[in-house]
Amino acid sequence: MPRKSKRRPGSRAGRSLALIALLLFAAFAGWQLLRPKGLGHPRQVAEIVTPEASETPSEEATEEPPAVVEPTLSPAESPSESPLEATASPSPEASLSPGPQPSVSENPNGPQLALIVDDCGQWLQTERGFVALNVPLTLSVLPHVRYGDLISHEAAAAGKGVMLHLPMETLSGMNPGPGKITTEMSDAQIVAQVQDDIAQVPLANGVNNHEGSKASADPRVMRDVIGVLSQHGLFFIDSRTNSASVGESTAREMGVPTAARNVFLDNRADVAYSEAQLLEAARIARETGSAIAIGHPKPTTLAAVEALLPQLEASGIHFVLVRELTGKGDH
Repeated sequence: MPRKSKRRPGSRAGRSLALIALLLFAAFAGWQLLRPKGLGHPRQVAEIVTPEASETPSEEATEEPPAVVEPTLSPAESPSESPLEATASPSPEASLSPGPQPSVSENPNGPQLALIVDDCGQWLQTERGFVALNVPLTLSVLPHVRYGDLISHEAAAAGKGVMLHLPMETLSGMNPGPGKITTEMSDAQIVAQVQDDIAQVPLANGVNNHEGSKASADPRVMRDVIGVLSQHGLFFIDSRTNSASVGESTAREMGVPTAARNVFLDNRADVAYSEAQLLEAARIARETGSAIAIGHPKPTTLAAVEALLPQLEASGIHFVLVRELTGKGDH
């Protein structure tokens, strides 16, 4: 007579638990393979330097402003045209780095803010928009561009400042355009090229560097450049496209009126971004007495300045020509 098999107590429950555990393990393994990246343990990220945190001129890098691009537009170009669409974009790291913060000092005239519009002579519609603004500002005009002489005369007639925007060699190798100064030039070649560039913008009473992250950090090159400016009685504004620039310090040593950029307004072609940068420049001016902000002839930059002018003036910000911050004044 066959024997009945005896079932051990709990064997069915044990198998069920084992099956559940197996299913849970398979589900967990599958989730690990298919889960979206970025979940789980946080990865180490590089520290981002904000304008508030960068209060010294020791940042590694600043912005390389847009390169020169010979325009194909007529003087009646559409307002929607922007230099950003035809020029190289600065690096994301550069867009976060402000320029040097001036030493704190009470300004008896109230906080002074100087606006410079670089790369002029190419984008007439937007440049004329800046000229029409009812505040002092300075247009920095490139040499050897199509509308340089025209916009220089229009700006001067409107009481705006005019500077030469001097193209200088970059670290990246990007071509800053015709009339450039390079570290490979001899002293005589540098002097001759600066003389020629000054002749291209005869209404200029000052100079700032266009690009120049490599050349502006070269003491020999900057002595040659500043020497020519001294002969012509021109001031120098260091655009600080490189925190290692020796432009401002060389000018001071050689007795040339000088100052340096604090804020770039438009590393991104975005109205809200430019408004925030302009407010940052105003903050520096209130805290230290003065500030210099550099923008470019982009419709978004013009819109940001137009939008904030009433607010900034009502808050006590005094807009001035940049020459007034160099010690040169109206002389």
